[in-house]
Amino acid sequence: QVQLVESGGGLVQAGGSLTLSCAASGLIFSIHTMDWYRQAPGKQRESVASITRGRSTNYTDSVKGRFTISRDNAKNTVYLQMNSLKADDTAVYYCHTRRNLIHVWGQGTQVTVSS
Repeated sequence: QVQLVESGGGLVQAGGSLTLSCAASGLIFSIHTMDWYRQAPGKQRESVASITRGRSTNYTDSVKGRFTISRDNAKNTVYLQMNSLKADDTAVYYCHTRRNLIHVWGQGTQVTVSS
C-alpha cells in the first residue's frame, strides 16, 4: 500500500520560510515523479511544484524563485523549501504521486502565513 506522509507545516510570518517534507512508502520511490499541490480555502487544488525521476523540476508561476522542490531517494522523501512566504501561500499542502496510473495523496499539512 502506497502511503505519503507530509510534515513541516505551521504558522509563519510573511517573508519567512518553511520546509515541507513528504515521506513515501510502498513504492519504488526513485522512479516516480513527485508533486506538491496546495488548496486554499474556497479555491481549487492547484499544482505547486513537481520533480521527475531525473530531477527535472517545474513550478507554478506564483512560486518561481521562492520555492524549491528536491528529493532524497535514499530517504524516500521529497521536500518543498518555501522562502519569502506571502499571505497568498496560505493553504493545505499535499504531496502527490501516481502509481500504476492511480493518484496517491498524502493527508496534507497546513501552512498559514500571517501578514
